[in-house]
Amino acid sequence: MKQRFDFGVAVRLTRNVRNDGTFPGLEVGNLLVRRGSVGYVMNVGTFLQDQVIYTINFLELGRVVGCRDEELVLATDPWVESRFETREKVSARLALSIRGEVVVPAGTEGEVFKVLRDLPDGVHYHVHFPGGHLLQMAEALLQSTEETHA
Repeated sequence: MKQRFDFGVAVRLTRNVRNDGTFPGLEVGNLLVRRGSVGYVMNVGTFLQDQVIYTINFLELGRVVGCRDEELVLATDPWVESRFETREKVSARLALSIRGEVVVPAGTEGEVFKVLRDLPDGVHYHVHFPGGHLLQMAEALLQSTEETHA
């Protein structure tokens, strides 16, 4: 367990951070800081003696939140904005098949497992669909569940 970022370093958040009940004045689940936001390392600590936790000051938002190491990259690193984020519910725009057999009908809801931002042909996602199917999909093949139910 080693810290990657020093005090005062500008970092970018790679995942949305929501209130887990530890941020006063807001309901649990409310968005605190959106992915892509830049903040500055104020403090470094540990959680359960196996996770590095950084206290990050998001000056433009007026928020100070704790972030896990895996949720941060250097602010100077290349950043590709994505439409969806880990754990978001999405649905397939088209029927998806493997070897000619439809395994995910169009409109089927799934959950984003991982965001792949560094591929040459744009943002892709690992999406978990019912039936145990974990598929890598281009952003254009997905829609938000709100679009599906509209």
